[in-house]
Amino acid sequence: MIRSPRGHTVCADGPAPLEWAPTPFPFDRLAALRAEGPVHRVHVPGSGDAWLVVTRDAVRAALTDPRLRNDIRHSAGWESDGGHAVGRNMLQSDPPHHTRLRRLVAGHFTPGRIAALRPRIEAVARGLLDRMPEAGTADLVGGYALPLPVTVICDLLGVPAEDREDFHTWSNDLVTPTGAEAAASAAALTGYLTGLIARKAHTPDGTLLAGLAAPDASGALSPEEQLGMAFLLLVAGHETTVNLISATVLALLTHPDQLALLRARPELAGAVVEESLRLHSPVHAGAFRFAAEPLELAGTRVAAGDAVLVSLAAASRDPLAFPDPDRFDLTRRPQGHLGFGHGVHHCLGAPLARAEAVVALNLLLERHPALALDADPEALTWRAGTLLRGLTALPVRLGPRTPPSGPPGADPEGSPIRP
Repeated sequence: MIRSPRGHTVCADGPAPLEWAPTPFPFDRLAALRAEGPVHRVHVPGSGDAWLVVTRDAVRAALTDPRLRNDIRHSAGWESDGGHAVGRNMLQSDPPHHTRLRRLVAGHFTPGRIAALRPRIEAVARGLLDRMPEAGTADLVGGYALPLPVTVICDLLGVPAEDREDFHTWSNDLVTPTGAEAAASAAALTGYLTGLIARKAHTPDGTLLAGLAAPDASGALSPEEQLGMAFLLLVAGHETTVNLISATVLALLTHPDQLALLRARPELAGAVVEESLRLHSPVHAGAFRFAAEPLELAGTRVAAGDAVLVSLAAASRDPLAFPDPDRFDLTRRPQGHLGFGHGVHHCLGAPLARAEAVVALNLLLERHPALALDADPEALTWRAGTLLRGLTALPVRLGPRTPPSGPPGADPEGSPIRP
């Protein structure tokens, strides 16, 4: 769970705030709000009142305004850490603290480093496809979209294979929190990561987490920062990608003309991923920001201490930036979509998520050319927290399987990746 301004209340003048909850996801309501204006006062259950920003230009302005801070201590309602946060991480920090933290790990997520990881990503994907039945039905989330990014990020950081199922359970409880479960999972994950970091410090194994835990590491992290960094990289390193892969496959299976276009032009796989990021917004909102001083945002006065929530989903469907924004179109060039955020907090792992999604899509469609949806799209269940949304399951009919091409698949529980 990302820290939020519990109990926070914005200025009492004006009409009562609108109730705002992301389940079921309100694309239509966002469109209506966007037509009325760029900024609206809302009440977020479990977090309090905030200003919701819904147009692309206003969202970009909010994400680059240095007066809006991620550190919850700028909130007027701040009394404690605000929730079930695990350690202290980049998402809850501002420059220069954020700059120092990001610099320590940014080199591991450059396009060049991700290109070097691609063979391992492909091998894991092939291994997962090998495990799926040759025909019949399957859940694409549990059998493919989830274990692929979990395996890759756990390999990269050095999480043992036998611990990964527990790790995902804790992560899921934290990104879509439900009271006692979130608190229990936060405690369990904190204890687990604390022990893992200590083991890496004493018996380094060349993984990213071992490097961060090394006592003589350049720019050494405090114990709280080590914990927060491990938490953020592990959780953010797979949750977004699970949602991206499954939503992209669903979009293709419900738009047969676009699926046929992709099959005819497989080089469009990257464009498919970008359009899915824009249209489906696996990260539908940025973390809460707080006004460090009084300011004006797109014509709305924001008092010092007020919370601001930017809707990446609304911004990426703004018709002023994206004509016919609700249409899924592989030939669109959605430059400027905000699927991975914007500004200094732009998603560090975006190159990895893109690579995993493209590989997952290409290999799945190659292996199962007759892939089809095995459920009513309207009956599918989505989980949504304050920031993330994704399918809980994606039932598909696999159809006949073609023989695998390329190298054999890898065991998803293989050796960790060395940075």
